[in-house]
Amino acid sequence: MEFDAVILAGGRSSRLGGVPKGGLLHDGATLLERALRAARGAAATAVVGPDPGNLPEGVLSCREDPPFAGPAAAIAAGLAALERHRGRDPLHRTAAPYTLVLACDMPRAGAAVRALLEAAAEGAPEDGLAAVSADGRRQPLVGLYNTAALQRRTAEAAQRGALENASVFALLARLEVREVNVPAGSTDDVDTWDDASALGVTRPPGGHGSDSHDRGSQ
Repeated sequence: MEFDAVILAGGRSSRLGGVPKGGLLHDGATLLERALRAARGAAATAVVGPDPGNLPEGVLSCREDPPFAGPAAAIAAGLAALERHRGRDPLHRTAAPYTLVLACDMPRAGAAVRALLEAAAEGAPEDGLAAVSADGRRQPLVGLYNTAALQRRTAEAAQRGALENASVFALLARLEVREVNVPAGSTDDVDTWDDASALGVTRPPGGHGSDSHDRGSQ
């Protein structure tokens, strides 16, 4: 299945003491690198967040407006960056039919993305698919969405002034998506240092401060 990808990497990481999640390490790679690997089949990819400065060739970098405006605004920014890119590329003027939306703070998300793509190959519903964890929770930030439907929802929200600090659940509430059960642990995310420890996620070399200090500042 042809798809583009929007990777969200711009949160405040307030419960991590401001340490950017994308730069945390798991199994020798940063969480952003792992997210890019999970999305490696994408025709075009946009990373939304502070420019990390070392993105693979061809991967777009953009920022939600205003910065830290939340995941709904970040999705809109990523879609807009992909649209601008298509306008400059005569070989890829048409959007991919689906867009993978993926947060960068799930170190094992590659397994969830594979499950979505396998389910899509069997026939994706009109508005797409979203991952559901082993305990039954939908994770909209691991989703394969109909691009046109996603563009319509973000445009409607923007017209209402309802993108900034909006929840992803609110943004996508009107989409008819099929839930896909994904492998256990594949949507576990890093919000706190306890989460990081449980998932085997560590600071990059030269990280400032201590985990215990950051827990105390949450």
